[in-house]
Amino acid sequence: MKSKKINIKKSTLTTLITIAGIIVAYIIMNTLSNGGFLSYKMQGLLVPICAYAILAVSLNLVVGLLGELSLGHAGFLYVGAYTGAIFTNITADMISNDLVRFILGMVVGGVFAAIFGLIIGSAVLKLQGDYLAIVTLAFGEIIRSVLGNVLYISKDSSGLHFDVNDGSTLNPQDMIAKGAQGITVQRLSTFLIGIILLILTVLIVMNLSDSRAGRAIKAVRDNKIATEAVGISVSKYRLMAFTISAALAGVAGVYYAHNFATLTGTKFDFNFSINILVMVVLGGMGNIPGSIIAAIILTILPEEIRFLGNYRMVIYAVVLIVMMIFSWNPKCIEFRKVVSAKIKSVFKKKNKEVQ
Repeated sequence: MKSKKINIKKSTLTTLITIAGIIVAYIIMNTLSNGGFLSYKMQGLLVPICAYAILAVSLNLVVGLLGELSLGHAGFLYVGAYTGAIFTNITADMISNDLVRFILGMVVGGVFAAIFGLIIGSAVLKLQGDYLAIVTLAFGEIIRSVLGNVLYISKDSSGLHFDVNDGSTLNPQDMIAKGAQGITVQRLSTFLIGIILLILTVLIVMNLSDSRAGRAIKAVRDNKIATEAVGISVSKYRLMAFTISAALAGVAGVYYAHNFATLTGTKFDFNFSINILVMVVLGGMGNIPGSIIAAIILTILPEEIRFLGNYRMVIYAVVLIVMMIFSWNPKCIEFRKVVSAKIKSVFKKKNKEVQ
């Protein structure tokens, strides 16, 4: 019987290895958790790690694939978190199954974040570089201020009621969103749900990157004038990347919000966006596996070195510098390529021939 050679595209192989790594990490961490080998602090970081990894991958779609600097990712995250939390609260009596209500809440959060991404993307379509960064930063702060401070929402038998003053016109017992006091949220997020969301995010972003639309987005990044000259709509693909990135951030926001007892706008400030951007840059712009690894390290590290007290941020800054050198130094890049080639060769040998 003749052997049949299977050719696996490099991008597909990278996607499979990334997903396999995520699954292996889940099995290891879940086994350690069930065996009582994980500290309480580390168990509490599992959900945030997944959320940060999803956010880093989604932001990489704009920063890495599209090549634009966005500083408003926390704004899209908060839109998703806020609308998702409102949905799960108002439907608590109608949908008794927590998992179904949570999934629908993530869909709602993703849709609303995508709408805001579409609006903001359309408004800043002709901006780029520093100008785009400033506008997205302003958007994030406006959203946080409005939703997190001045908007009050209550629900009773006659429907939803809104107040943008101090909430004095609403019944305190029926109030869902209490301005700066936030929204009371049921803790529904789990490590397994986060892993599933991360895998779906990786599939969406990496498949988009390898698709016709993804190649068009990269062309826009590399040379806008040449891209327009060959008939590719720069506006269309910039808006596509911006909207998809916002939608994924919205889903991550719902997941992240339902890990707390109370959702407040103070969690989603400018520093939050900067932290996600740092993860993308350290992991390598356009490098999805690198973004996930950077998200894991930068989420765990500050907590694990908290015992150092005043020296904690010094050590954290040194680690950031070392990671940056490892990410961008030519010799380190060459070393990573050698290691990656060896890992991929193992997969190729196993799938080289099918009898």
